[in-house]
Amino acid sequence: MPMPPAATTVVRVPRSARSFADDLRGRADDDLAALLLARPDLARPAPADITSLAARASTRASVQRALEHLDARLLHLVEALLVVGAEGAPSALGASRSAVDDGIRELWHQALVWRSPDGWRTARAVGETLTHPAGLGRSTSDLDVRLDDLAVGSEGDFDAVTRAYNALSPRAQAVIDQLRWTSARGSFTTQTLRDVRRELVGAGLMVAVDGERGSDAVIPREVGLALRGGRLYREAWAPPTAEMTHVEQASADDAAAGAVLDLLWRLDEVVAAWDAQPPRVLRTGGVAVRDHRRTAVAIDSSSDLTAFVLELSYAAGLLAPDGEVDPLWRPTEFYDEWATWTPARRWAHLAFAWRDTTRAASLAGQTIDGTLVNVLGKDVSWPLMRARRADVLATLAALEAGSAPTTEQVDALLRWKRPLRLPEGAPTRADDVLREAGWLGVTGRSALTSAGRALLAVPSDDSVPTSEANLESVAALMAASMPQPVSQVMLQGDLTAIAPGPLTEEVATFMRRSADVESRGGATVFRFTESSIRRLLDHGVSSGEALEALRRHSMTPVPQALEYLLGDVARRYGHLRVGSVGSYVRSDDEGSLDALVADSSLASLQLRRIAPTVCVSPLPASTLLDVLREHRHAPVAETSDGGVVVRTEAVKRSPTPGRRSTPVRVVRLDGDEATAMTQRMREAEKSAVRPSQHDERTRIPSSDPTVTLTSLQDAAADRAPVWIGYVDASGDIKRALFRPTSVSGGRVVGQIGDNTTTTRSFSIHRITGVAPA
Repeated sequence: MPMPPAATTVVRVPRSARSFADDLRGRADDDLAALLLARPDLARPAPADITSLAARASTRASVQRALEHLDARLLHLVEALLVVGAEGAPSALGASRSAVDDGIRELWHQALVWRSPDGWRTARAVGETLTHPAGLGRSTSDLDVRLDDLAVGSEGDFDAVTRAYNALSPRAQAVIDQLRWTSARGSFTTQTLRDVRRELVGAGLMVAVDGERGSDAVIPREVGLALRGGRLYREAWAPPTAEMTHVEQASADDAAAGAVLDLLWRLDEVVAAWDAQPPRVLRTGGVAVRDHRRTAVAIDSSSDLTAFVLELSYAAGLLAPDGEVDPLWRPTEFYDEWATWTPARRWAHLAFAWRDTTRAASLAGQTIDGTLVNVLGKDVSWPLMRARRADVLATLAALEAGSAPTTEQVDALLRWKRPLRLPEGAPTRADDVLREAGWLGVTGRSALTSAGRALLAVPSDDSVPTSEANLESVAALMAASMPQPVSQVMLQGDLTAIAPGPLTEEVATFMRRSADVESRGGATVFRFTESSIRRLLDHGVSSGEALEALRRHSMTPVPQALEYLLGDVARRYGHLRVGSVGSYVRSDDEGSLDALVADSSLASLQLRRIAPTVCVSPLPASTLLDVLREHRHAPVAETSDGGVVVRTEAVKRSPTPGRRSTPVRVVRLDGDEATAMTQRMREAEKSAVRPSQHDERTRIPSSDPTVTLTSLQDAAADRAPVWIGYVDASGDIKRALFRPTSVSGGRVVGQIGDNTTTTRSFSIHRITGVAPA
């Protein structure tokens, strides 16, 4: 039985065209649809026909946007085409002919190059955007100098440039070495440097750009290329490669799960601290530095991590101003609902909020233009941070699973991926993004986690809230790595308790009230103290109830030392009673009051005995309570009829904020819409007047201003004639064969007719239409 023929891929070779617009007209419908998908700005609004599409694709703004999305491989190829053309590109890049041809076809599909009868050419606006390709200077024609006056000569002799360089003084050679691969222009400000400038200009390696008495000189493009040995870049035409650390995916996921539990604990601690003492909202927005520091102490973290937790909570709608006349920062009503979710689902909500927020927590604490940036303030918002975050995470997602690159390696990959947006020296913010991703659990041991990869796979759209299905799917991957909550702790004889994993809500609440966190990690260590036991009793829990809860929540017997501590604090608890006069202290134990009055450290309370069992103070009852507790006493507040005041669980909440700004509607072009748009443009093009049909008797149809301007610029660059319709001084519409020479400042200059040297100038707005001749 004969074997079936192997599948082959048909590569369409673009045919030559007389203009950029003709190149687009000659493309197949699927090629035009692919162009609209590759450059979606061309489809909004929908172009009327292919001529309009060509004009829009030639504008500088659209070309700039397309170039910014090129990686370094394609951008360097574009620069090679500008400098040496398609034939010289392989040697200039140190690449094979087939690799260069493949890259050119990619650029052709994005309408950044087109094939003329003379060979491959870049779109006109490409050269206007990349004015110094590969860091080379302007060409000799732009500098108005002759090649014969330079070391390279009219034949482009690279050896002559080498000889001229070798004949230079050491100081002049050092200047050339510094400028060779960086910038073609140099400033020579001192007398010594001016002597070097004179030597370099005399050697034909540089050209003075501001006269003999000036200080600047530039290496012409032809000389610069020769100094580089015909190469555009020292580096190879390939992405940066470096040996990366690899970790097991399961290990990365487990490490991330630990970070998630730590983050959720810190966020709950922030809420507990702000419930007890909510910070003021500054007049300029944000949180004061002292409140920032106080919160950092409360959650036992650095200032940077605290800023991240606060900004993340704000972005997720868990913290907000309460809207009062004197506003305070408080947890929102949504926080109470969020707190009832599973840990994995709580994390997923935070992760989506972090991915899509424009706030940059790393800016908090910095000084910008002499102003300190406060956490939660308006200056922390930086729209570019979301794009930086997306680029960094996309770079991690493109690597092999388990890859754990360093910050320097991510920097290099980002600069290769976005060379125009992130040139050498521009901050990538990769260090900030990677650090926050580690805190959040999107990465573990520096590698992207399974849940983090799923997070990036969900499209980001500001106008559409995250769906429940997406939230649950991402949460499920994180839940698979998180340990199951435990309902018991191990009580130790040294008044500590060890939680071998995350605790259930009931046990976590009890331990938070009865003990202080001593350390966190794979297991949490709590310590029981007099103040922590007193805190539990303040919540209305009796000693008997507390002992029963300890036995129920412990997998080991309750140590005798803990029973003694609980009993000792409970016996002394409530002996002193504080009420409001200014305030008073009463106790059935006269000895306790004797000790208070005699204690010199309590002199600030100004206690005065009015009865054997009663003392009064001019201070408020709340102050009296706090001071007595600070001095290791255990008072309780009471009502006027002697009832004990139990701390209420009711807490104030801020309204849940809605969207803080009008969302940016992201309209994506799909394949079906691109195909339909292509068919409409094709139909409109068929009904248009063909260029060959234009003559002095044909009415020039009106064209879009963008089409008019682009057509005139293309004609001026190609020195080609066009038919124009224009409004004369009397208001009549006339037509003429026009040869434009320059377009600038809203005017076009050129000659009217075939055999004339008379120069005419037209305002662009007076030209009604343009058509090729």
